[in-house]
Amino acid sequence: MIRMPGKTHAGPLPLLTDEELIIRETIRQDIRQLAGEIGERNVQTYANLSAAADFIQSSFEQTGYQVKRQSYQVAGKTCDNIEVEIAGDRKGNEIVIIGSHYDSVAGCPGANDNASGVAALLALARAFCGRHTARSLRFVAFVNEEPPYFRTAKMGSLVYARRCRERHEKIFAMISLETIGYYSQQPGSQHYPFPVGFFYPATGNFIAFVSNLPSGWLVRKSVASFRRQVKFPSQGGVWPGIIPGIGWSDQWAFWRTGYSALMVTDTAPFRYPYYHTAQDTPDRIEYDHLTRVVVGLQKVAADLTGLHPNHHDDLDLLKES
Repeated sequence: MIRMPGKTHAGPLPLLTDEELIIRETIRQDIRQLAGEIGERNVQTYANLSAAADFIQSSFEQTGYQVKRQSYQVAGKTCDNIEVEIAGDRKGNEIVIIGSHYDSVAGCPGANDNASGVAALLALARAFCGRHTARSLRFVAFVNEEPPYFRTAKMGSLVYARRCRERHEKIFAMISLETIGYYSQQPGSQHYPFPVGFFYPATGNFIAFVSNLPSGWLVRKSVASFRRQVKFPSQGGVWPGIIPGIGWSDQWAFWRTGYSALMVTDTAPFRYPYYHTAQDTPDRIEYDHLTRVVVGLQKVAADLTGLHPNHHDDLDLLKES
């Protein structure tokens, strides 16, 4: 449950490379657009929700993807999951999904929760565009993760996961990017639900990979990949889904439909003091750290999907999965 392969990074972090500095600025711009220019976005502020969906679609299209929308009705409004895909070759029937929700809770501009996840999603999509993978790779922006739709039939990721099951799609793995932009070097800045805190550090300077028990293999595989290739603190946890926080994002929808899924998170309310408040603004984000996490997730996604033999040098990625 808590023993993970490899060792978490300790000590100084390397300087961002020139390429990573560019990634950082695109992430900053995307978060400012979603949480600054657009702001609160949910069914109650439907114009903003639609503006966020259009921004995400436009960003995917500018990168070079063909975008699909999965539309459904909520309170008389059309809501959309937004999807792009890189078709795999040798294992193309197996699918890796990287997803994040783009709505925010009422009264909150949602910079960390979850413009940080959406910005990471868009950055990863840019990094993989034009690459060739063994498994198919999908990037999906989900709607309606936040209350009052969380864990209901109107939750966007549950609508999406149920369609995957109805189509008999073989989802190899799903990664949910949830509130990943806040880090602290202060002792005591990290909190946990009981009894998790007995096993993890009290300083909130790490990124966490979390799943329920059946998806534990995916956490261990992802943590091993991240730690092998990235110098940034990381923790992994495999816990029963009933523990508070373990299922608090879109990975829950994929568990419900029988798929393996994990959450990547800064632990949200267990660390972030502005969680679900009007102060969740773009200036709260630790952009250097978020960039390092995104670069690490590139490595993880590449190991999960597998690279075409002619593209082993892309993104400094190492091997097929």
